[in-house]
Amino acid sequence: MNIAIGSDHAGFELKQILINELREIDDEVIDYGTDSLESCDYPDIAEPLATAVARGEHDFGILICSNGVGPSIVANKVEGVRCGLCHDTFSARRAREHTNCNVLAMGAWAIGRGAALEIVMAFRNASFEGGRHERRLQKLDLIDQKMRSKNE
Repeated sequence: MNIAIGSDHAGFELKQILINELREIDDEVIDYGTDSLESCDYPDIAEPLATAVARGEHDFGILICSNGVGPSIVANKVEGVRCGLCHDTFSARRAREHTNCNVLAMGAWAIGRGAALEIVMAFRNASFEGGRHERRLQKLDLIDQKMRSKNE
C-alpha cells in the first residue's frame, strides 16, 4: 500500500515508529513531516497530506498529534477527505467499513506504541462495506455541496 503519514512535534516519535513498522511489511510510506521534536503547527502538515490523499496519490493517510483532534479537523476541511479520529481498533475498522474514511487521525499521548500499530493495521486492513452505508455517504456529499453553494 501507499500510505501518507504526518505529525506535529507531539506525534513525531510515534510517527517514526509507525513508518518503520509499515515499511517492514513492504508498504510505501511517504512522510509529510515534521522531521523533529521542534514545535510546529499541525495545519502545515495535515493540509498537504489530506490534499494528496484526496487527489488519489495515496491509498490513505495517517495524522498524529498529541490528541488527534486538530489534524482531523484540518483534514476534514479538504474536499474528498473523510478523516476519522480513532483510539481503538474497533473505531478504526468501522471508520473504513462504514464511513469509507481515507485518513486516520490519532493522539500519540492518548495511546501507546502497541495500540497505535494495532489501530493502524485495523484501519489499513479494513475496506468499505458499501450497501446501506453508501446511502449515508451520499447524504454527506449533499451536505458538502449545500455548504459549498451557500459559501459561493
